[in-house]
Parts: sequence; structure tokens; C-alpha cells
Amino acid sequence: MPSYGFLSTHPPTRCGLATFNAALAAQLTADGTHGGIVRVTDHGDDQRPTPGVVHTWSARDPAGWREAAAALNAYDVAIVQHEYGIYPGADGEEVLPLLRRLSVPSIVVLHTVLRQPSARQKSLLAQIAAIAGAVVTMTDTARDRLLVDYAVPAGKVTVIPHGAAELAGVPVDRRTRPHLLTWGLLGPGKGVEWSLRALARLQDLEPTPTYTVAGRTHPKVIEHHGEAYRAGLHQLGAQLGIAHTVDYQDAYLDQEALGRLIRSADVVVLPYDSREQVTSGVLIEAVAAGVPVVATAFPHAVELLTGGPGLVVPHQNPAALAKAIRRILTEPGLAARLAGRVRPLAAHLSWPAVAARYGTLAEELTDARSPAVSVVPA
Repeated sequence: MPSYGFLSTHPPTRCGLATFNAALAAQLTADGTHGGIVRVTDHGDDQRPTPGVVHTWSARDPAGWREAAAALNAYDVAIVQHEYGIYPGADGEEVLPLLRRLSVPSIVVLHTVLRQPSARQKSLLAQIAAIAGAVVTMTDTARDRLLVDYAVPAGKVTVIPHGAAELAGVPVDRRTRPHLLTWGLLGPGKGVEWSLRALARLQDLEPTPTYTVAGRTHPKVIEHHGEAYRAGLHQLGAQLGIAHTVDYQDAYLDQEALGRLIRSADVVVLPYDSREQVTSGVLIEAVAAGVPVVATAFPHAVELLTGGPGLVVPHQNPAALAKAIRRILTEPGLAARLAGRVRPLAAHLSWPAVAARYGTLAEELTDARSPAVSVVPA
């Protein structure tokens, strides 16, 4: 098996990329395969060294790509997580010289593929795709955008879904009242205000639902705006008369605690404002856990939930959110039917299955680079 160098944000940084990279790295090296992480940090990050990290590239050091590339070249394959803005330079453009410096094959995992990028963002992503040995998207929507809008050759792109923890064995802690759940880092665009307005429309149900909003405020939101968004949610809940039914868990939950919380939910609500989001780890975790989902029509939700384990509603529409939630809570058999549609997907979405596909792709790249061995007859 090839050895793996990983380039990404990484715990103790708290963001979706860091969580994804940690899970993928853990799976690909679980059998003793050699691997090491080149961690990208910002000025507000906890800089303490963590196991598996072999080098740190600070966003305050634009020229740090040289040392980061050297660290990745010690492995057989480099797996690079890409999101605009995590690397130094405008739109994170300093990842380009790093990719050019690599002497080993690279797999670039695209967490965002914008439908309407700026000229710089479009040029940057096109160059990344051209340099990379392979590009991974997590949805067919993102793949199609690359092919049509960015002119990336189809043979360069592989679709591998976002992985999910296996929660089948986690006990189900059913509550006496219907339980709605939204989790993840909090900030504008999360759309929780629409869920609160939807919850206000469900107060005629008996018993009335409760709503958990779990997660810390995103560090970058705190840096620029403090806790204004969270405070606004508390104020809105009070104005709507539902504050007593909402539980804000201002904590970063470990996988065990998060698993129990997810399994306690009757409906996971994803009221996101984004119309661009082609990847959602929260959506994948909810679906894999077998919990019905109500989500706004962001691309990943449309692709995964349409005709599948959830309901899709228009953006910023609390009436539609409330109607969908009400259906799942009251329509006989609907929740069970939605949960039943997860079974064909669950094994496909598990982290071991997802990591195995990365392993296969890495082997294909290393095999393609291996010189042909000619056998000369004696």
C-alpha cells in the first residue's frame, strides 16, 4: 500500500475540513500504513502539536509552501483538501506553487465548486485540476460543474462521497416529545432563524416539539462578529414565544456524544441559506444515521434527498419547513419509509468504504508512475 501525506486544516482546529481530514487519515492508516499530516493553521488556531502531524504551514507564512511540499514529498501520495481561503494568498492561491513543487502524485479533494466563481476563483480551480494527478468531488453535481464550467477532463475527476461514522450500534435515546436537531459550527448562513420561525408554526402539535441547536460559533465568525448571530437567535426565540423549547448546546461534541444526539432526533433540520453547497458532512451523517432530514434546496441535499431519505424545501421559507417537519412527525409510516431508504446508502457512505475508494485511487496513481519492468529471457 502507498504511504500518504495529507495537507489540510486538522484538529485541534475546529472546522469541517479538519474533521474530514482527521477521519480520512485515520482510516487510511488504520492498518499500519505509513502516513503524516501537514497541518495548515491560521493565526487564531490552537498551535499545540498533535499526533500524526509532521509539519505545520502557517497562513502567516506565504513562502511556507516550500517546506510543506518537502514534507509531503516524503510519502508516496499527497492527499490535499481544498477550500478557498484556507491557504495563504488571495483565495488561497499559494496552494498552486505547492502542487507544482510536489514530486509525488496528488489527489485534490474539492470541498467547494462554485457555480458563479470570480474570475480568479475560476482560474485557480482550473489550474489546481490541471496540476493534480486526480481530483475528487463528493457529489455528481460538483463533478458536472467541473466538466461544464471549468473544462476539466472527465477522466481527471472521481466522485467519492463524504464519509460518515457508523452509528448503527449507538443506543437510541427516544424522548417524550418530538426532537428536532441542527448541529455544526454556527454562523450567518446556517439558517437557524428559519427553523425557529418554523418551530413557532408547530406549537399546535401535541406534544410540542423541542429543538436542539448544537455547536460552537464558527471561529472566523467570532473573530469578526463575536456572538451577535447566536444572540440574535436567542432574541428571535423569545419574540416568537418558543425560547423554552430550544436547547442551545454551545459545545464541540466528540463523536460519541454527537452520535447519541443524532440518534435521539426525530428530524434533522438543515435550513441553510446557501444555494452553492455541494458538500455537507452534516447531511451525510444524518442520512447514514437513519434519521429523516428536512433540508433547503442546496445542491447536495437535492442530489441526495430527492426521492430518498428526506424532504427538500425552498430556501428561507419557514412555512415550507414547518409543513415538511409536520408531515414527518404526523403522517403515518412516513418517517419509517424515509429511514428505510437509507439502507442501500449506509454501507456506501461509511468511512471504511469511502477510505477504501481513496486507497484504490492512490494505488492507480502510483502504479501509473511506476516504470515498466521488462523481463529479458535468460
